[in-house]
Amino acid sequence: MATMPPHRHAPRRSARPGGLRRVAHRLLTLVAAAAVGAGMLAAPAHAEPSVDEIEAAIDQKWEQLEPTIEQYNKVRAQLKVNRKKSEDLQKKIQPLALESELAMDRVGALASRYYISGPSQEIGALLVSAKPHTLTEQLTLLDRLAAQERKQLEGVTKVRQKFDAEKQKLDTLIVSQTKQQNDLAAKKKQIDSDIKKLEASLPVTTVKTEKCPTINGVVSDAARTAIRTACAQVGDPYVWGATGPNSFDCSGLTQYAYKAAGIHLTHFTGAQWNEGKAIPRSEARPGDLVFFFSDLHHVGLYLGNDKMVHAPRAGKPVNVSSINTMPVAGFRRPG
Repeated sequence: MATMPPHRHAPRRSARPGGLRRVAHRLLTLVAAAAVGAGMLAAPAHAEPSVDEIEAAIDQKWEQLEPTIEQYNKVRAQLKVNRKKSEDLQKKIQPLALESELAMDRVGALASRYYISGPSQEIGALLVSAKPHTLTEQLTLLDRLAAQERKQLEGVTKVRQKFDAEKQKLDTLIVSQTKQQNDLAAKKKQIDSDIKKLEASLPVTTVKTEKCPTINGVVSDAARTAIRTACAQVGDPYVWGATGPNSFDCSGLTQYAYKAAGIHLTHFTGAQWNEGKAIPRSEARPGDLVFFFSDLHHVGLYLGNDKMVHAPRAGKPVNVSSINTMPVAGFRRPG
């Protein structure tokens, strides 16, 4: 049986290891490319800050803002006092300035008449009719009249200079305090801006209001609107039969809150119970209505963490309180 010449086997044996290496290299290249495409070899993504971290950052900013606000209030109060002092001094300076000007005019007029134009008719008559031994006395009298004018002028000028000096000090202080007030206002504005940016970075499902605690996990647009609306009424009085906008009873508040979200609820707890979807307490979420007592005679807007905003009773305004102070009858989800 004929065999193939040896030179036909050699190329195959020498090419095989190189071919395997090429295949392995291609395979590794494909795996690496796939890993990069899948993000396996990329740097780990930066995790978004949690709500607690954002709240902590807001608290930190507020710790910077509150002392700035109080310092601003202090400077503004001092500035108000100093401006009033400056105005009072200005009122005192005005008559002194007028008196000084009149005294100066009198001295100037006397000097002008006597030394430039010659003695006036009155002074000439006095000198002509005067006896020789009284002439010295008359001249001395004229000197005294001029000296009295000068003395009056000097007295007025000294008082005026004193007030001018005090006013200058106050004006300098006012300029300094005004600059300080403007600097503090700019600092406050910057921190305010930082806080607003942090608040804007909160998740959409977080509702932050001035009068209620920060609420997380609010998944419904309607619930977010209702919560913000109800929380804005905290402090408004309870009035029987009232549905807002300045006073409420319990079902009037929940009706008003959901009306802002475009959902109509009847102004009656029993009807609101039937108008919402029944929700187990374990699945209750912010924005649900929570009812109390077996006859359902009280309702509040649930905020989560066993808290609600409600209009409690006559004598107590709309407030945030625990749902555990009354027997819970159940939860309903409007809409």
